[in-house]
Amino acid sequence: MIVDEKFIEKGMYSFTLNKAQFKILGQSYPPIQGWESLIIDKKISQDEANLFLLLRGKLALKAQAQIIKNYQLMLDFNNINDEKEIKPQSKISNILSIYCDGACLNNPGKSGSGLSIYSNNNKQPILLYGDYKELGTNNTAELNALYKALIIASESEATNITIFSDSQYSIDCITKWAYGWKNKSWTKKGGEIKNLEIIKISHELYDTIKNKITVKHVKGHSGIEGNELADRMAMMAISSMNNEYIEYSYEDVAEVL
Repeated sequence: MIVDEKFIEKGMYSFTLNKAQFKILGQSYPPIQGWESLIIDKKISQDEANLFLLLRGKLALKAQAQIIKNYQLMLDFNNINDEKEIKPQSKISNILSIYCDGACLNNPGKSGSGLSIYSNNNKQPILLYGDYKELGTNNTAELNALYKALIIASESEATNITIFSDSQYSIDCITKWAYGWKNKSWTKKGGEIKNLEIIKISHELYDTIKNKITVKHVKGHSGIEGNELADRMAMMAISSMNNEYIEYSYEDVAEVL
């Protein structure tokens, strides 16, 4: 989210912030003169925003540390995003089409992944965004998106599942090249295998479910609704800085495109 004056005011107690709140905003404590202008329009994650508001008050340093510890414990225990994260098997029946896409600013740079999920049970596609990385690439973002699509497919009871990606590189890595690399102890001629870890786990999952899914290449930025929506979600992941996958709430597809 973007920090603005209203957000800062909500977190203030007696017209000031405490040390932990300043740290969330990337500021030293005691704050320097004019700190307000330095934090306006700053991007912070939703988790950071929640914690910032929970820390409101004239709190001792030990109390601030305990609130931070408790909040992290809550995230770990409840997995705060689970309520918003999609549960594919509960929303789909027979036909499932999953479009996945990745995005990266500057390449390498901030990256994220997005998905749009169509089923014959839902009137509109389910949209997901997440896997934000501070320093990623187009290829890693595409691979992460494909891996998430494979996870959704593996958890689904649908009998007709198709995954669409506009990254031929990602598809070939997981469905073709990985077999040869694996036979050679995950090595290849001519140098290292880039993005090996995500390729390994994606290929392992693909290999277990390949008989129930089809993975197809689709041309990117060509007006295909599912691909365009997945692209929008990948950009949403970057702007929101969400690591976990979140379901995007909307009323009409046209407002997303």
